[in-house]
Amino acid sequence: MGLLDGKTLLITGVLTDGSIAFHVARLAQQEGARVVLTSFGRQHRLTEVTARRLPTAAPVVRLDVTDADDLAALATTVGAHTDRLDGVVHSIGFAPQSVMGGDFLAGQWPDVATALEVSAYSLKSLAVAARPLMGAGSALVGLTFDAQYAWPVYDWMGVAKAALESTARYLARDLGPAGIRVNLVSAGPVRTTAAKSIPGFETMESAWSGRAPLGWDVADPEPTARAVAALCSDWFPATTGEIVHVDGGVHAMGQ
Repeated sequence: MGLLDGKTLLITGVLTDGSIAFHVARLAQQEGARVVLTSFGRQHRLTEVTARRLPTAAPVVRLDVTDADDLAALATTVGAHTDRLDGVVHSIGFAPQSVMGGDFLAGQWPDVATALEVSAYSLKSLAVAARPLMGAGSALVGLTFDAQYAWPVYDWMGVAKAALESTARYLARDLGPAGIRVNLVSAGPVRTTAAKSIPGFETMESAWSGRAPLGWDVADPEPTARAVAALCSDWFPATTGEIVHVDGGVHAMGQ
């Protein structure tokens, strides 16, 4: 039996086959899950092409997490493919380049607000939109980048990740009585398309392996994807509000 046999997962954030979310979807299918993907706008066609590279081609539904109409329709659009969701994966993040790159003090509210809405508030938006299809035992799992610290160049995206982590705790509180678990995976730097768009990203990734007791491969999304898949499974039935670090151990090391 696979880890996710008989389960259905909704996975956001698949853009290319280099996306962490793509590897989550691939592993989920290999472990027995049925997968539905989301995408939006001009990325939709690219996600449809990428979906065909999975072991089993997955349907793709439209979802812009900043669009109230898309969110209101999500249960219906996903419902065309499944009558329930056992897991929802939040792999969504965006900040204008004007609020990253090392000039934190120059950040202006309109761009900061975009980063917070897309990268943090969207976890709540997605949870509410998917809630009609989620029942006891289901899981909401998101991806973060350790928000305990002020990282070089990450700037307001780091603030957004701190908000994401807090949002996950409140969702764990409010969805727990319905039997829905909410957890995050805090990954080390992975060289995805999104990461490469961060100005100066290489300054974060360059020293990571040297600081990680287990070492770290910035080109390998598999460890992160495995953690996400595991948290969607039944093997963490009493774990919620948690942040699981998949970073080679860097989070536990001093300077």
